[in-house]
Amino acid sequence: MRVGRELRETNRRFYDLLWSGARLIEPQRFNTWPLVRTLVSASGRRLEVAPGLRPRLPIEGTQFVDISAPALAKLRGRGAHVVLGDVSALPFTATAFDLVCALDIIEHVDDDDGALSELSRVARAGGTVLISTPLHAAQWTSFDDFVGHKRRYEPAQLLAKLAQHHLAVEASAVFGMKPRSSFLVDLGMWWLTHHRERAMWWYNRALMPLGLRFQKELKLTPGMVATQEVDEILLVCRRSH
Repeated sequence: MRVGRELRETNRRFYDLLWSGARLIEPQRFNTWPLVRTLVSASGRRLEVAPGLRPRLPIEGTQFVDISAPALAKLRGRGAHVVLGDVSALPFTATAFDLVCALDIIEHVDDDDGALSELSRVARAGGTVLISTPLHAAQWTSFDDFVGHKRRYEPAQLLAKLAQHHLAVEASAVFGMKPRSSFLVDLGMWWLTHHRERAMWWYNRALMPLGLRFQKELKLTPGMVATQEVDEILLVCRRSH
């Protein structure tokens, strides 16, 4: 399993290639938008970390941080505030934001405690932090390796880590757009391995639009949702102090 700089470079290369051939998707098209809309109305300064070209917070008025220069260039072209940076060393002062969003991030970094510490640090006391991540080490597949995952979390382990960084889970929901069919995942992996550029083209132009069309409604549950068969989870956290 890759660690440190090697893991970061693996992630950067993968997503630079993905975002170089992708179109920016408006946040209103994701099933997170009803939740985001309620949070934005009550927030001031907003930060989204590593959105690529799939931002969930409104593009205008949000600060974005990413390691991918191609993604930032396209966001900047839409008038977004952007800065090249890493979740483990966010270039902002403490308590700078009322709303912080970091979806599908902490499973990618070598030092997840450092990442969670930074997300918590830049959120004000009482502010909201949105996090999503895959669950259950037993569900690890070659897809996790391919996209640069470092880990999957056991639910109790994840809750304990969040609590260590002053993040209390207020609500959660089943999350993610990965196909449930292992056959489709294996087929996609074969294409990405043997015909990467063509596979990326089909993903960006055909599979992603289909995934958006068939998204399920995001159903939030107070506290932690039952996680026995959940592949990925979205957490709405409150920064305690």
